[in-house]
Amino acid sequence: MRLFLAASFLAALALGGCSFRSIQIYPDITYMEDGFLGDLPEKRLTVFAPKKQHETYPVFVFIHGGSWRSGNKEKYIPLGKRLARKGLVTVVIDYPLSPTYKVQAMGKASAKAVDWVRTHIGEYGGDPDRIFVSGHSAGGHLAALISVRDEYFDSVGVAQNPIRGAVLIDPAGLDMYTYLVEANNAPGTSHNRSFTDDPQVWKDTSPMYHLHEGMPPMMIMVGGRTEPSILHGSERFIEAHRPYEPIPRYYLQKRKKHIPMILQFLYTPSRAYRWVLGFIHEIGDDAKTIP
Repeated sequence: MRLFLAASFLAALALGGCSFRSIQIYPDITYMEDGFLGDLPEKRLTVFAPKKQHETYPVFVFIHGGSWRSGNKEKYIPLGKRLARKGLVTVVIDYPLSPTYKVQAMGKASAKAVDWVRTHIGEYGGDPDRIFVSGHSAGGHLAALISVRDEYFDSVGVAQNPIRGAVLIDPAGLDMYTYLVEANNAPGTSHNRSFTDDPQVWKDTSPMYHLHEGMPPMMIMVGGRTEPSILHGSERFIEAHRPYEPIPRYYLQKRKKHIPMILQFLYTPSRAYRWVLGFIHEIGDDAKTIP
């Protein structure tokens, strides 16, 4: 069933319509050279930008899902086009996958991609002071992880976290520690291939345990009929996040399952776009006023 839903999602992405704002696409730009930090592989990203660049636009960096072991940026070309037509310079990235690479490597690659964006996005009409990260499922986990753990930027030589805000779309793994403790997988199986067999790594790579004052604002969208681990992990995350943001930007879409949470972005007048764009402009416009 999950494979059928994923196939349906990709087919709908290919056929879905959108507005007619002209955009430009810059595919397959290398953001990380082979051998970076000793053993990370070459990875690339694609930039989708509004064609008319009379102003600088907010930047939306999207990290794909796929249970940390599958997926690629090509599947999200239609999403990149739609977001660019909404007035966002959109960057869709690839990153190293399990089992060859572990989650720490994925976090470093994601931080490196954001650093590339910070350095180069002005060439494509984007504002390096208004960088937002986002992701669906495992990609939502990585977006949250590099938002709350500055160590990933430290590891790639970036002194200050450049993320202005995060948009998490049905994110998996926000509390991977509790999930893996309860799952009690045999060593080297299931998600342990990505997160190792070490409980300390599970906690180190669970965003919920690293919330702090001064972290970027977050918007979280969760399906009421999504995977139970995502629903329950998100609920725990929201409660842990509440002391830092008493009125969280949390949208529970009660009737949606996991794949439809990203599928809804095919319908460009949807309320999901209104929420995302409202959040970006609220936070991004504040950034423009900072000296």
